[in-house]
Amino acid sequence: MRDGAPQEVAIVGAGLVGCLLACFLARRGHQVTLYERRPDPRQAGAERGRSINLALSERGLDALRRLGLDKRVLAEAIPMPGRMMHAVDGTLTFQPYSADRRRAINSISRGDLNRVLLEAADAHPSVTVRFDHKLTGLDPDQGTLTFDNGRTEQATLVIGADGAYSAVRALAELPATRDQLDHGYKELTIPAPHPFEPGALHIWPRGSSMMIALPNPDGSLTCTLFWPKTDFAALDTPERVSAHFAQVYPDAHALMPDLAQEYAANPVGSLLTVHTAPWVRRGERMTVALIGDAAHAIVPFYGQGANCGFEDCVELDRCLEEADGFDAALTLFERRRKPNADTIARLALDNFVEMRDKVASRAFLARKKAEHLLERLFPGKYVSRYELISFTTVPYAEVERRIARQNRWVAAVASAIVLAVAWWTILGLNQ
Repeated sequence: MRDGAPQEVAIVGAGLVGCLLACFLARRGHQVTLYERRPDPRQAGAERGRSINLALSERGLDALRRLGLDKRVLAEAIPMPGRMMHAVDGTLTFQPYSADRRRAINSISRGDLNRVLLEAADAHPSVTVRFDHKLTGLDPDQGTLTFDNGRTEQATLVIGADGAYSAVRALAELPATRDQLDHGYKELTIPAPHPFEPGALHIWPRGSSMMIALPNPDGSLTCTLFWPKTDFAALDTPERVSAHFAQVYPDAHALMPDLAQEYAANPVGSLLTVHTAPWVRRGERMTVALIGDAAHAIVPFYGQGANCGFEDCVELDRCLEEADGFDAALTLFERRRKPNADTIARLALDNFVEMRDKVASRAFLARKKAEHLLERLFPGKYVSRYELISFTTVPYAEVERRIARQNRWVAAVASAIVLAVAWWTILGLNQ
C-alpha cells in the first residue's frame, strides 16, 4: 500500500458513492467520518418520488465485488437482459442487450442499494457516520467544517460525495458549469400484478418524450416520465392526466390505479450535466476533493450514473495504491478520470435521443441486428458500444476510440466486399 500512514478523512454525503468510498478507505486503514444532511434512511425511510431505479451493470458490480458486496446487492436486484418497447397500438418489441441474450443489467431501487452500502460502511470500526449534519461552511485555510446544527469540525482532507448540487463544491469555490435539460422527470408506479415482462426494462418512446419502467422484487414497476417541463405543467387536473395517459400510454394507463394521486404528489426533478475543473482545491490546512456526481453529474439515459460513481471509487483506490500519498493520488485520480467522465456525460445525452425516438424505428432495429450479427461472426473483435459500456470495465474514453477503429474496419471490409462483387460481376459479363 503506497498511500502512507492512516489518515483522517471527512466524506460529505452518505449516498451511494460516499458510503462505498468510505468502505474502500476504511479497508486501507484510514479513519473516515461520513457526514449526511438527511436523517438516517434506515429509520426515516427513503425519500419517495425521486428515486429513478438504478440499472446496475458491470462497472458498478466490479466495485462491489472488490469489497465482497456484490452478492448482497444482487440478491435484491432483478436481471434485465433487454428492453421491451411499447408502441402506442400495444405492439411489444423485445431488444436484447447482448448478442447471446445472456448478459443483463440489474434493476435495483436506489434506497435498497444505499441501505446495503450504508450498513457496510457503518459496520466498519474505522467509519463514523453522522446524520442530520448539513454542511453550511468550509474553510480550507482554517481547516474547518461548519454544520447547520452549530457544530464545527476540523479536517485536513474533505471529499465531497454530495451529488450534483454539491455543497462542498460550492463552498470550496471549485468552478463548475451546470447544463440543465428542458426535460424533467417524475416517478410513478405500476403495481403488481400486471401482464408486462418482469425481466425487462420497459420503454414507451414517444418522440420528444418517453416513459420507462424498471421491475421491483415485489412485482411492481417503478415508472419514470421524461418529458419537457412544459408538458408536466400542462396536465394540471386529474382529468387531463388520465386523458393524456389513456391516449399516449394506453397499455400502462389501465394498470395505474393511483395515477392521478401520484402525478400530483410526486415532484418534477431536473436533469443536468455538471462539468467541474479542477476537482481538487488545496488550502493551507485542508485539501478538498470531489468524487461522483459532485465532480461530474450526468443524465441517466445510459444507466451509468451510479456505475460511473462506483468506478470513481475503484480508480481512487487504485491511485492510492500507486501514488506516494493522498495528495499525489488525488492529482493522478483527476488526470485519469476526467476524460472518462466527460465521455460518458456526452454519451448519456446522445442516448436520450436514441431511447425516446430512434429505438422505435426500423432503421434502428436493423442496425442492432447487424451489430449482433457482427458480434457473433467476430466474437471478441467486434463489440457494440452498449456492450462495452455496460458489460466491461474498458475506460469510457477508450470505448470511443475502439468504436472508431471498429467502424473503420467494418467500412474497409464492406468496401472490399463491394469491390469483390463488382469484380466478379465484370468477369461474368466478359465470359
